[in-house]
This record gives sequence, C-alpha cells and structure tokens, in this order.
Amino acid sequence: MKIVYCIAGTYNSGGMERVLANKANYLAVHGYEVVIITTDQRGKQPFFDLDRRIRCHDLGINYEENNGKSFLNKLVHYPFKQWKHRKRLSECLKQTNADIAVSMFCNDASLLWKMNDGSRKILEIHFSRYKRRQYGRQGIWRLVDRWRSWMDERTVKKYDCFVVLTDEDQSYWRNLSNITVIPNALTYSVPQSHISSLTARRVIAIGRYGYQKGFDYLIDAWRIIHSFQPEWTLDIIGDGEWMNRLQQQIKENALEHCVFLKPPTRHIEDEYRRASLLVLSSRYEGLPMVLLEAQSFGLPTVSFTCKCGPKDVITEGENGFLVSEGNIPMLADRMLRLMEDDELRRCMGLSAYHHSKAFSEEKIMQRWIGLFNNLTI
Repeated sequence: MKIVYCIAGTYNSGGMERVLANKANYLAVHGYEVVIITTDQRGKQPFFDLDRRIRCHDLGINYEENNGKSFLNKLVHYPFKQWKHRKRLSECLKQTNADIAVSMFCNDASLLWKMNDGSRKILEIHFSRYKRRQYGRQGIWRLVDRWRSWMDERTVKKYDCFVVLTDEDQSYWRNLSNITVIPNALTYSVPQSHISSLTARRVIAIGRYGYQKGFDYLIDAWRIIHSFQPEWTLDIIGDGEWMNRLQQQIKENALEHCVFLKPPTRHIEDEYRRASLLVLSSRYEGLPMVLLEAQSFGLPTVSFTCKCGPKDVITEGENGFLVSEGNIPMLADRMLRLMEDDELRRCMGLSAYHHSKAFSEEKIMQRWIGLFNNLTI
C-alpha cells in the first residue's frame, strides 16, 4: 500500500512533526511505501530522522513567507499561492498513484479532498475544534479566525475519514458521520529500569515559544514557587517568536538564576530522565505529545485543562494534577505539592508510567492500519 502525507514542513521540532516521523517510519519498516509532500520545506533537513525508504517532495509554495504580514498582504498573495498549490499537488498525486492521501490539516486541507487521483482521502487534526478561536487575536483577524473555524467544519465533511485525537474533541465536532478517534502514540518504549529517578530538583516544560504554549503563565507561577522552593530550577525547552519576550519576563522577575530557556534537542529523552516534573501551561492543544512522553519516563505532570488532551491523559490526583485554565496560583500550588512531597511524586510517577502503556506505538499504529485497510477494501 502506498500512503502520502501532506504537511507544511518537517524541519520544525514540534509534536505534529514528531508524530508524522514516527508513523511514517513505522509504516516504512512494515513494508508500506510512504511519501511526504511539503509546501514550505525550503531545502531544510527534517528535524526528526526519517527512514531512508521514505520519499520526500517539496512543492515550493512557501506560505510561511507571508506569516506575520498584514491582512492585505495575505489577501493579495494567498489566492495565487493556493492556485499554485492546487496545481502542483494534483500533478504530484497523479504521479505518485497513492492508495491513501492524508492531510495534516495544513494549507492543503481545503485542497486535498478535491484531487481526482484515485486515492482515499483522510484528514487528521492535531489541535482542538476551537483552535482558531483560541488564537487570541483581535480586530479583523478575530473575524477571520471565526470565519475559518466555520469553514473548517465544512471542509472536514468532504473527507472519507476525519481523525481527531480525543473523545473530548470528537464531541465538539458534533459527532460527524465520518469522524473517528485515534490518539497519538508514544515516541519511546522505556523499560521501568530506565525511567526518571525523580530526585533532581528540576522541572521541565517543552514546546514552541508562542501564544499557544502559555509559558508566560508558567513564568508567573514560578515567581510564586521560587519563594518557597528556591533550590528548584525550571527549564523551558523550545524556540519561537516569543523567545525575547519570555527572556524579558524572566529578567523582570529576577529569575535568571533559576528559569532557563533551552533550545530544542534531538535527545529529548535525556531531558525527561533528568527531570522530576513536567508542566503543561498551554492555552490550547490537540493531544500533547509531551504529556505522553513524560509519563513514559515516569514523570508526574501538572497541566491546565485546556482544549484538548490533558483530561484524556491525566487522571486527577493519580498520575498528575489538572488545573483550571489560566489559574496561575493553582498551577503554582499543584507544582509545589509535587516538589515538596517525594513520596507523592514517586507514586504519581509510577502511576504515570503504567498509564502510558495505553498509548504504545504498536496499539495505535494497528488502529491506523485498520483504518487504511477498511478504506481501500
């Protein structure tokens, strides 16, 4: 079976890119022919290693050239780029002769279902139904986000199958007839002897430095925490457009000696093993890979109850704590409880490790393969 994945690019260190690399590698190892079609790769290497049998093709559309530009700039350039995208994608798919074509809900989402190349079409989303409304933009961009959210519901109905990550998100899409739930799979299979010892006085957070991940909330919470636990440190691992903003916030709160911005790493497993707690302070998610991965290394987790994902991964008081969205004092309190109680941290970490087995790669990939087989019968 030949499977095509469509995504903006594979060079970022984000969860969606990691999920795609894992799935594509699994399928290639198991005899599937996999092709990844990008629009914005611009000659960069994939951040996560891809099996040598996977073929990659970039269409050279470069939507990201217009990121951060004015509404007028996008209004002028976007239609032409969509036309070019549609033309090049159609040609590429006809040459590929795929059985299955999957959109990762990038700029191809509105185009892929229209392609008459003979493949069955799947759309998968890695954020919640209300992602666009949660951007927090104002003015005309707020109206654009609401319109695009409305258009999303029209788009997903066009696909043979629409895959969401959580039962929670499925309910937000009004249980469409073509919808199914397949969560992300774990990146690592960790033996219990190799999980974190939970003895380091170190908390980690992982993700892109931007509005979505809410690291500004986390730094505000650490200002409270530091007065009670001055020997603990916080490492925020990632990169992005908010780097200077976050660094300034750290400086203004005199936290430079205990809060550190660290660049992405290809060996993130080492960061999990050297930590004792992971925090997710996001404003919105899909199904956060960092929660699944942290649990597989035996880390207890503290997370806002943002849409979507944390409530599917964390059982309150058993393998971590759930905190009402944006509640900074409560976030600090739950982190402090785990930092100050070694036995609670150990018990929750062990529970997290065992809970993570429900998201094993083998279990999740068999669900994907079952879907592919059902669509091509």
